[in-house]
Amino acid sequence: MRMKSLQLHKLACIALTVTMVGCTDLKEQVIDEVLGSNNSNPENALAAAYGQMGDATFVDHANVFGLQEYSTDEAMLPTRGSDWGDGGVYRAIHEFTWGPDNSLVTNTWNNLNAGITKSLTAISTINSKPDFTNKKLFLAEARALLAFYTYHTLDLYGQAPYRDPYNTNAQLEVRKAATAIDDLIKEMETILPDLANLKEQSTHNGRFTKQAAYGLLADMYMNRAVFKDRYATGGFNFKEAAVDNNGTDMDKVIYYTTQIINNSQFHLETNYFKNFDIDNNGAPELVFVVSQDINNLRSSDNDFAYMPVERNQKPSPANRGTNAVCTTPEFYQTWDGNHEDPRFARHYQYSDGTWFMNDGSDTSVPATSLVANSASLPWFHFNRGFQVGQQYGPKLSGTGFEMTANRIKVSKLFCEKNTTLAMDFTPELNFDNPAQSVFSQAQINRGVRIFKYEFDPEKDNSTSNVDIPLIRLGGMYCLRAEAYFRNGQTDLALADINKLRTTRTREALYNNVPGVALTALTEQTLYNEIAYEMYWEMQRRKQSIRFGKFEAALAGSAKPVSQPFRRIYPIPQSTMDATKIFQQNDKY
Repeated sequence: MRMKSLQLHKLACIALTVTMVGCTDLKEQVIDEVLGSNNSNPENALAAAYGQMGDATFVDHANVFGLQEYSTDEAMLPTRGSDWGDGGVYRAIHEFTWGPDNSLVTNTWNNLNAGITKSLTAISTINSKPDFTNKKLFLAEARALLAFYTYHTLDLYGQAPYRDPYNTNAQLEVRKAATAIDDLIKEMETILPDLANLKEQSTHNGRFTKQAAYGLLADMYMNRAVFKDRYATGGFNFKEAAVDNNGTDMDKVIYYTTQIINNSQFHLETNYFKNFDIDNNGAPELVFVVSQDINNLRSSDNDFAYMPVERNQKPSPANRGTNAVCTTPEFYQTWDGNHEDPRFARHYQYSDGTWFMNDGSDTSVPATSLVANSASLPWFHFNRGFQVGQQYGPKLSGTGFEMTANRIKVSKLFCEKNTTLAMDFTPELNFDNPAQSVFSQAQINRGVRIFKYEFDPEKDNSTSNVDIPLIRLGGMYCLRAEAYFRNGQTDLALADINKLRTTRTREALYNNVPGVALTALTEQTLYNEIAYEMYWEMQRRKQSIRFGKFEAALAGSAKPVSQPFRRIYPIPQSTMDATKIFQQNDKY
């Protein structure tokens, strides 16, 4: 059930330090049918901790997404003419020139720290109340959220703040990744019995369930070796004994992912892109999500769809994209020979059978598809996946689309900020200065765009009904395949990769044919296959570090050869100036 029943309350929050969230009146949502209807403090505190996930942290392109994706071959945000300069803060992540004063580094740190703060507040609030019906469950969820926010902070920054929520006089501590990873694993394994199974006790995939915990534990164990030896130059020890000495790290990854893969509540979608549709609420691959709704009570975010779309690509007459994010030539080239993979691209078919081909052959599409909650706004559906070459679509005529015979006219598109420049998305970037990802106004069409998430045209450019997957069944197959491969069980790894490839099917335009199975699996092939499944999902940086690819130059997209210290980001300068408790990371 999507979280529709909402009421507002004021949350008086506390700060761990002046560098975290300040005390303010934050409006949070309380979910009557999920968290109870009496608006008591435990519900409020837990709602606030959950709310932080969708308050920019995991839904805004310049937070976790930016740090996990812009630093890799999957995504970049170049300066395009007069747009997206912003002091070079976006380019710096891809060009590996970021420092402690970079706003993406600072904002992400602050938002993750706010999640830690709110989780600690929830634990303290719930624990201090007399017994009530959901106390054990709420406390387990609050502890799980604390581990979740802490894990992502340790992953990106190597350090995270902590204060014992059971002791009002506790001092602020700093957790370090190398030792804290084991503590987080122990904590998650301890609270597992108190978490609900998905759909039990009124839970849904926007709540932290046992299945969400399995997914988080699998990711923790997969990256444990990196946390323990962040700057290793000879590879990581993925075969270390597990925290409980029962098997190795990879054995644990296999165990926890299998708990999800074998759960009958989950199954792989044949249409890969349904996982990222506007109506993906409760989709059978989504284990744990940021639950989003367009409403007037709380903001939601459309960034992952909005950022790659050109300004003259309009899903409705009242909406547009922003001409920003693209992929790199290097990542696009990994798909050579795989353009028929159902995850690469998918055409949209209207209810009357019309396919939008986006190849110059379209003249019109039906105007019968309407924007939700609108009696008159037609909805133009762009295709999904990788968009390359000349683009086509509707043009405006006054306040509406150009029409022909009561249908939406389809035309060759030109860039909004350069109206004589055809909207031709080129795989090659060809920056004038190869070391700087800067385009002139005459070059703003460059870069293949990724339309993985469906663009929600209902309200404006920043809101969406799309739930953002944080733990997904497809990702569990990828983690298990990687663990099998690192265990030397290549045949089992190949079977999991082929399960993903052959379950996905192309659209009816291509007779719903499935993807083609591989006959062999190398380390490079596995690395590519994980990206085919998980691109644009805030995972690439971790993957590239594990596979030893993170330091490599990307000659076609301005990333130089980098050093191991760049595997984590610096503690923001504002934090270093405000407190002496943190020690700056190496070489920052």
